[in-house]
Amino acid sequence: MPLIKINMYRGRSKAEIKTLLDTTHEAMLEAFKVPVRDRYQIVLEHDKDNMIAQDTGLGFTRTDKFILIEVVSRPRSKESKQLFYQLLCEKLLASSGIEKTDIMFSFVINSDEDWSFGGGQAQFLTGAL
Repeated sequence: MPLIKINMYRGRSKAEIKTLLDTTHEAMLEAFKVPVRDRYQIVLEHDKDNMIAQDTGLGFTRTDKFILIEVVSRPRSKESKQLFYQLLCEKLLASSGIEKTDIMFSFVINSDEDWSFGGGQAQFLTGAL
């Protein structure tokens, strides 16, 4: 936890997707200081007609490398979120050639009772985690 959903245009290779997932996990570990096996990622591929992501008037152009990263998480500090944004943009540029203007983030915050990692229990509430 957190759960990371990566929305992208269809067409990347399996190797590109693996690099994207691994790089995202590295940034998440560094920014949020979670255990290494705290890895929950979903890739959602979209046809170009099914995903529109403009610049909200900021003056840049998106490319076919655009990704939207949705993070479902317990509350995180402003500082850790900003570090995650920065780290992931730097790491994805280095590993995948994705420009920072092609990376958009959105956080969805929930609480401890909203998570069950299996076994029909809320491990954050029971003290297992």
